[in-house]
Amino acid sequence: MTVFSHESPQSDPTVQPVPASVVEQVDAADVTLSNPKRAVISLGSNLGNRLETLQGAIDALEDTPGLRVKAVSPVYETEPWGVAPGSQPSYFNAVVVVKTTLPPTSLLERGQAIEEAFDRVREERWGPRTIDVDIVAYADLIVDDPVLTLPHPRAHERAFVLAPWHDVDPEAQLPGRGPVAALLAAIGREGVLPRPDLELRLPE
Repeated sequence: MTVFSHESPQSDPTVQPVPASVVEQVDAADVTLSNPKRAVISLGSNLGNRLETLQGAIDALEDTPGLRVKAVSPVYETEPWGVAPGSQPSYFNAVVVVKTTLPPTSLLERGQAIEEAFDRVREERWGPRTIDVDIVAYADLIVDDPVLTLPHPRAHERAFVLAPWHDVDPEAQLPGRGPVAALLAAIGREGVLPRPDLELRLPE
């Protein structure tokens, strides 16, 4: 059994101003998990109220037993891949860092359940999913499996994943690929527009 000790109580984080760039959870939240693993999850939405959908997915992740959302990135806007320009709305993208005791396959199932839940709510009949929830990396695992490949096989070439991930963790490493900062520098930020006027909040 793990015993957690606490230093003198800090000021209430809920009354502190929230930075517009990166929102991070206080480490005290970790006491609810035993030996958690760090995972990086990419979120994207281009249907309905995109910002509300992203926030709903973040809140749903936080409501998952055995999972705590630790950091939420700024919002980026990107054009859809592989379709005619203007044929679909642009995407809002973000990255969240979580700590979880769920194994990767259970985390995948939770992400798919969140996707399905938002599809039912929105009832959109055209275009891609209302919300994409993709596991980018899970600890340092490198897994080549038809069900779940880790890290995400295309994460190293997607600026809409690398840019927000770099915002929340400038020293991040993509397992098997190297520093996120170097990967992002190699592909550039073309087509990935920061949206400082939009903000996602960390679940309370």
